[in-house]
Amino acid sequence: MKSLINILDLSVEEIDELIAKANDIIANPDKYREACRYKKLATLFYEPSTRTRLSFEAAMLELGGSVLGFSEANSSSAAKGESVADTARTVSCYADIIAMRHPKEGAPLVAARSASIPVINAGDGGHNHPTQTLTDLLTIYREKGRFNNLTLGFCGDLKFGRTVHSLISAMSRYQGIKFVLISPHELKLPSYVKKDAIKEKGIPYVQTTDLEEVMPDLDILYMTRVQRERFFNEEDYLRLKDSYILDMPKLANAKADLSIMHPLPRVNEISTAVDDDPRACYFRQALNGKYIRMALILKLLEEAGR
Repeated sequence: MKSLINILDLSVEEIDELIAKANDIIANPDKYREACRYKKLATLFYEPSTRTRLSFEAAMLELGGSVLGFSEANSSSAAKGESVADTARTVSCYADIIAMRHPKEGAPLVAARSASIPVINAGDGGHNHPTQTLTDLLTIYREKGRFNNLTLGFCGDLKFGRTVHSLISAMSRYQGIKFVLISPHELKLPSYVKKDAIKEKGIPYVQTTDLEEVMPDLDILYMTRVQRERFFNEEDYLRLKDSYILDMPKLANAKADLSIMHPLPRVNEISTAVDDDPRACYFRQALNGKYIRMALILKLLEEAGR
């Protein structure tokens, strides 16, 4: 039985398989309407989420399964002090697969070691968010038709942005990739991510504070929110939160086929005027999240023999 905790748990071949399955689901939805009939997904969400939780629920419902769980720690036995390990073991008695989001890094791994059913990490602190990465990969593939020979710009909070860390790790396995890292000095990509995913693999990269300067080079621009919940100091958050706001003038020198991505939610880092530009694909990206999670649920249930 296999769980998904880190995007690197999946080989490139397994990612290709998931993307092919998601594309088949998009093309042939009727084929999958009862694929998870009588199966139950438990959503154990210890911190707030809209897209991730609802896309997991929509994914399971569209596969003909059902959903149970909780959307905040206070409505679970965690409020009484129950450990993640005990919760996972107990929920294994009632469900066929678990999706867990937790503010503490490593909590889904603890759950996976205790559960007798597959566990999907739906985000653990500033660490990993592998299903968002799969969503991003499906979006890149559907927008570009390839993973090789792309220049990806990551803009905003590269220090705490778990979606950025995971996507850089995933894309570093493909050929002809170049990374452009755009952030204030205080929110630069952590050195361990840069070392493991970029430097050790000899991938060319640029680090800058100037978005407009590098805009013409980008095939993909991945915008991120400066996350209030990751800051210890409110003053630092207020000082940095509006560091980069993408608007139409900043896109003046961008490629005609640039793909603008964002894991959402956005606050004000992308002007709503950009939404109508065909290069904006963040709402298509959100929809892709449902399809790739459908593919992942099917894969993990099949591997678990459930």
